[in-house]
Amino acid sequence: MIRTGIVGLGFMGKMHFRCYQALEGVQVAAICDIDETKFENTSGTAGNIAGAEAPLDFTGIGLYTDFDKMLAEANLDAISITLPTYLHKDHTVKALGAGLNVLCEKPMALTVEDGRAMQAAAEKSGRLLQIGHCIRFWPEYAKTKELIDSGQYGKIRAAMFQRLSLTPGWAWDGWLMDPARSGSAAVDLHIHDSDYVQYVFGMPKAVFSRTARGPSNDADHIVTQYVYEEDCVVTAEGGWAMSPTFGFEMSFNIVLEKATIVYDCTRSPAFKVCPVEGDAFTPEVASGDGYSNEIAHFVKAVRGESVPQIITPGQSVDSVRLVLAEKHSARSGEKVSL
Repeated sequence: MIRTGIVGLGFMGKMHFRCYQALEGVQVAAICDIDETKFENTSGTAGNIAGAEAPLDFTGIGLYTDFDKMLAEANLDAISITLPTYLHKDHTVKALGAGLNVLCEKPMALTVEDGRAMQAAAEKSGRLLQIGHCIRFWPEYAKTKELIDSGQYGKIRAAMFQRLSLTPGWAWDGWLMDPARSGSAAVDLHIHDSDYVQYVFGMPKAVFSRTARGPSNDADHIVTQYVYEEDCVVTAEGGWAMSPTFGFEMSFNIVLEKATIVYDCTRSPAFKVCPVEGDAFTPEVASGDGYSNEIAHFVKAVRGESVPQIITPGQSVDSVRLVLAEKHSARSGEKVSL
């Protein structure tokens, strides 16, 4: 039995709880949050994707408001760190030092230096550190990488990604609207697509970005061109400056020599391959969603099972480095080399 804990009982903490509870051989043994009222009022947590709204049953689970006490008493094998980004580094390093395997939510950290400190702590402890870049595990995105890597539709000509959201005013203490704690939409939201670009195409040679200020008075809407040596165009757009009635959308269009691959969470079907020859079709994809699949992957790795290498701490550091280069490009008005 894998005994796991969760620190931070907001939208993502509840999502992790749901995913752990669905797995056999896993026990959520402890939960920590500085606001103990969250242990009583467990429903209604907002987020831009459904899945964390239902009330939760904490029967038999140790409930803590002190992180150090939980580490000392709960006898955990692993922990999910689902705290605001500015708290990731200190809690991750402490948990690794206590001998726990750690699944820390994305983005890894607000600075490359903090990300590297987390990576070094994992290497020193010999424990697993996985960063929650769930898009790498999202069924349609995972299938798309598989199709691209197969080469069956030829080389990439263009790829366009979008991730747009209403303003996330639901965050605890308004932390998402504080760039010093969240890094703005560029770092918190857009990094999903920056990371996926890195995953599929590798790190670009350079980035060229433009941003618009929004509710946080920082980079709350960003458009980036990722520069590669190959003759292809890769862009991503993301932001949370949309009006309240807009909701949330994530999508991509990937143009290959012999097909266009399309995903749009608002369409039906949301996912399809449009070959140059033949009819469009929707490929079979894995069950679940990115959250459940990344947590299942993490649990298997904690158990010592053989799993494919989908995300590493080094790649997670690079995703922070990449999105910070995008913000730098927008500030300078110039292309930034990586």
